[in-house]
Amino acid sequence: MKQAYWLTNVTVERGYVREGEQVTGTRTSPAHLRIKDGVIAEIVEGNNRLSSDLPQVDGKGLLLLPSFEEAHIHLDKTYYDGPWTAVKRISSIFERIEEEKVLLPKLLPDAKRQAESILTLIQGYGSTHVRSHCNIEPVSGLKRLEATRQALESFSGKISSEIVAFPQHGLLRSHSVELMGQAMKEGATHVGGLDPHTVDEQIEKSLNAMVELAVQHQAGIDIHLHDGGQAGQQTLLELANLTEAAGLQGKVTVSHAFWFARAEQQEAEDMAQRMASLGMSIASTVPIGRTMMPLPMLHRMGVNVKLATDSLTDHWSPFGNGDMLEKAGRFAELYGYSDELSLSQSLAWVTGGITPLDSKGEQVWPKVGDTASFVLVHASCSAEAVARRSARQAVWYKGQLVRGSTAD
Repeated sequence: MKQAYWLTNVTVERGYVREGEQVTGTRTSPAHLRIKDGVIAEIVEGNNRLSSDLPQVDGKGLLLLPSFEEAHIHLDKTYYDGPWTAVKRISSIFERIEEEKVLLPKLLPDAKRQAESILTLIQGYGSTHVRSHCNIEPVSGLKRLEATRQALESFSGKISSEIVAFPQHGLLRSHSVELMGQAMKEGATHVGGLDPHTVDEQIEKSLNAMVELAVQHQAGIDIHLHDGGQAGQQTLLELANLTEAAGLQGKVTVSHAFWFARAEQQEAEDMAQRMASLGMSIASTVPIGRTMMPLPMLHRMGVNVKLATDSLTDHWSPFGNGDMLEKAGRFAELYGYSDELSLSQSLAWVTGGITPLDSKGEQVWPKVGDTASFVLVHASCSAEAVARRSARQAVWYKGQLVRGSTAD
């Protein structure tokens, strides 16, 4: 719906219910939203009758939540919407890279279709923004970038997107610097990288090449970093120094950043403070086990942490499902966020920081002038939606209904 219209009878959060100092519930009430030109133009209380000739869409009393962001996913290589295939056992990342060299050409003919299927899936779960990492290496050339761009173009006006040029076989190891430059010219928005110590075996040279590409193309950086120990620490420190020197503050993301999982507490907090001072972000899949990350600490220190899917049933992992609300619930469950307040605020980790109520219980969303990108959810409040991974009924992007329906 591109014309102006009313979205009526939706449930919005108004404040927290408190017993003493404890938040024990969330106050809600019905509201009507007038949508015009992709933004929320007016909000009126739901008990008011509308005297308007504009079309009306009945929200059926469902909870209105801000739409979600998918901060890290691989659209270009997947088994999704194809035959079930489990992951093959490997002994090193290099063995997986060799497997990819054989597998990728076989997957390429279906890459666009399967990417579109993933986009349909994640949008149905409520995501209206996606950052996709796309293989850029000699085996694929720019073909996977082309397939990813075509898939995203088919969702034009329905989802916003970013593309990270990702040298999966090693930026230096696969001699992909020139190819990466071409990818940046062909529509990639971020320069990627992969484990400068383990894969490229030259931390400083690998990071310098990434930063030079980012500066040259006025782009951001999003690096996969699995390395722990001294190598992981050195990589993060060097990347932070280069970020500052190159003026890339606010434009650098470290995906995974597993060094934090086993780092000493003081060293981890010092690193987090350094990253926060430079506006550096971390994208995390909320791993469990030995790579469980200190995500609450990172957030407390001011690091912008976003949750993500990463692989969605491919040759790297069979487990991703693309549901960001489920990811928020997993985060809350893993870190013991089981009370009303912490569950409610956990929503921010998958919405780009937006929550209907701030931590003090003041309503901060929706407001007149906000972009009309939201989800209607079968839940009484944000806390329930996160804890119960509540069903999504319909998804809007910039005022347009893009997935689901409010019809009976």
